[in-house]
Amino acid sequence: MPLTETPGTEAVPRTRLRWWTELPLILLVYACYSAGRLLARGDVTGAVDHGLAILKVEKVLRLNAEHPLNRLFTSQTWIGVPADFWYASLHYLVTPAVLIWLFRSRAVHYRAARTWLMTSTFMGLIGFTLLPTCPPRLLSASHGFVDTMAQYSSYGWWGGEASAPRGMGGMTNQYAAMPSLHVGWALWCGVMLWRYGRTRTTKAAAVAYPLITTLVVMGTANHYFLDAVAGAVVMGLGFLLAPYVSRAAERATAGVRARLATVSVASRDTETSIVSGGCQTSASEHIPRQRESRFPGGAEPSAAPTDAGDGAPAAAR
Repeated sequence: MPLTETPGTEAVPRTRLRWWTELPLILLVYACYSAGRLLARGDVTGAVDHGLAILKVEKVLRLNAEHPLNRLFTSQTWIGVPADFWYASLHYLVTPAVLIWLFRSRAVHYRAARTWLMTSTFMGLIGFTLLPTCPPRLLSASHGFVDTMAQYSSYGWWGGEASAPRGMGGMTNQYAAMPSLHVGWALWCGVMLWRYGRTRTTKAAAVAYPLITTLVVMGTANHYFLDAVAGAVVMGLGFLLAPYVSRAAERATAGVRARLATVSVASRDTETSIVSGGCQTSASEHIPRQRESRFPGGAEPSAAPTDAGDGAPAAAR
């Protein structure tokens, strides 16, 4: 009975991992992620409506973690500034660091973990496209949110437009709030550290990193609580779909290799037929047409005594 592999549980990697093939793949996925955020800017009015709809749902569910956290981060500089640094930088640093750690130290689990992360990221891009959402910080002041990234921009490299470097806000999509991939990627990192880390410090970081990231995205007014929930849901769905994505990729790769092998064999057969050129050797010949080349004009020597039949007269001398 065939066994179904789940991410991180395969016995051995089927092919040896090569960093020069992995790095372009990861850069391609991140380029798609960045391009998708830019292309899916969406209608501003629709994005604001979606943000207000999320607030209404949270009010019905009696969820209101964003306001008290935002007030705390706004009033306490010693909390707000580190939180902005956390939001603006760690997802660019921790996620690649965990990938490299898995690649170098946990190669058996790397491929499935990478596929899980990429699958979830593409699902997040679908969410950005279908549901552009205005983050709390961009709502009107009457809703009670303060943009801490703008308030503390003098402390860091970012400006008042998301976490983009100052002056480059136009190169990012500020309405890509649903789902929160900050939370999704942090959750992925936490799972990897918990499953494959061997020290208590690693286990503690596995719990603390996604938890603090969730608090940070709400306290800085970059995401609603339901954005964070959606980020976790996307990671869960990506975990379930990753084995199917891996098998589809393996079948596609095997098909391409089979076609390339067929073309290579056909090419070798063609070269072999061209070399013979229709020339055939007769018995005792090593090179085609050797008789014509050794005895010009078609003349051939008479039979030697040893070549003559029984009773044949010997050649005259």
